[in-house]
Amino acid sequence: MTATGAETVVTPARARTAAEGAAVRRKQGFQHGAWFIAPFLVLFALFVIWPLLRGLWLSLTDANISGDGANFVGLDNYREALEDPLVWESLGHSAYFTLLVVPCITVLAFLLAMLAHHIERGTWLWRLCFFAPFLLPSTVAANLWQWLFNPGTGMINHVFGIEVAWLTDKSYAMLAVVICTLWWTVGFSFLLYLAALQGVPAHLYEAARLDGANAWHRTVHITLPMMRHITGLVVALQILASLQVFDQAVVMMDFLPGPEGSTRTFVQYTLEEGFTGYRVGYASAISIIFFVIIAAVALARMWLLRTREEGGR
Repeated sequence: MTATGAETVVTPARARTAAEGAAVRRKQGFQHGAWFIAPFLVLFALFVIWPLLRGLWLSLTDANISGDGANFVGLDNYREALEDPLVWESLGHSAYFTLLVVPCITVLAFLLAMLAHHIERGTWLWRLCFFAPFLLPSTVAANLWQWLFNPGTGMINHVFGIEVAWLTDKSYAMLAVVICTLWWTVGFSFLLYLAALQGVPAHLYEAARLDGANAWHRTVHITLPMMRHITGLVVALQILASLQVFDQAVVMMDFLPGPEGSTRTFVQYTLEEGFTGYRVGYASAISIIFFVIIAAVALARMWLLRTREEGGR
């Protein structure tokens, strides 16, 4: 390197040496970082990648639950699944459950978060009451609501003075599962909204109040726009979780598909074929189809989010 006045000239040899040094530092940094992520990669490959590949292979065979005599059948399982009316019926039940749960839980979680955020006395108690049900195991929540919906001894019919066969009438069975799910899982979305509300700058509300904006205007023009991203996250998480509904529906219906199969979800039908019908290959094909659906929903959500962010720039 030579200097002429204030100008500095980098020779090709010095530039090459600097580039090689930078490459060595990057390589060393990667080697050090690899040791930190290696345990995660091993567990991810062991419990996610390998089961996925194994399930994909089984979906191309006629394997039974014993694992003996599995013959390669190609795409026969997938063709049968696409022509199976119970596949579409169970998928419809999962979609119907999702359409009921996602809007209700999003609105309810936001309202509860607003209430807990503005209460001045006993704030910790309200937050605990709203979030505590989410800490219960799914079986406990399902058994509790199974007892509440019992037409003979349950409190729901007694308190409201009605006579509804919640768990034995196909018109109400899925609704009972939805109510149980709302009570049990709203705490998670409530916590996300509450954290987001606490992050809204207070000076925005003060400025709006000085301009004469009432509580409704402040909510519509400040709170809701500031909650846009967290609402998208809540909706995405709830869609993915609701499509995979299984525990509460099965437990509330005593491990049966409900009256006239009205609460048989996609996951439940997959397990029925695999562990009741002993058709592991066919059940694997159904699960792969379901995996593709879930992945498509997740990718669509990511695409919409990126498109919205690029459009807002």
